[in-house]
Amino acid sequence: MLLIILSSLKLATDTYSEAWEDNALVKLLLDELLDKSFTILFLLEMVTKIMALGLVMDDGSYLRDNWNRLDFFIVNASIIELAASGIDLPIIKIFRMLRTLRPLRFISHNVAMRLIVGALIESVGSIFNVLLVVAVMFLIFAIVGVSFFGGGFWFCSIDPYKLHNKQ
Repeated sequence: MLLIILSSLKLATDTYSEAWEDNALVKLLLDELLDKSFTILFLLEMVTKIMALGLVMDDGSYLRDNWNRLDFFIVNASIIELAASGIDLPIIKIFRMLRTLRPLRFISHNVAMRLIVGALIESVGSIFNVLLVVAVMFLIFAIVGVSFFGGGFWFCSIDPYKLHNKQ
């Protein structure tokens, strides 16, 4: 949990790293040392879990759990980004952007957050149905409003279109 929090704080400082371009030591410390350290530590955590649970074959294995799949994806994206850090290709920037998913690992380690996120995902269908009914009600009231008040709010006798064309 501490690693996830520290990694999230490091990601927050990436926003302001452009201002530190003059100071090469800070940039080296943040970009090189901390990124590599977090990636290696998360890799060690993943390997330890795989050794303890197994990779795929058993019922309780590492890749059978969806949250562990998310962890696996995030760690592998970080490894690919770290391996190709010297290459300046647009696709490598995508892997760098995937590092922003690291705070999602907090959910996988917190049982209460798992429960909340699971409930939110299950309720998306019901929320969509409610939004659809509300949108239909807005449409009905919009049609009624246009039919009752269409053009009825011109309070002055001067037509604004004619006034605009004269100038």
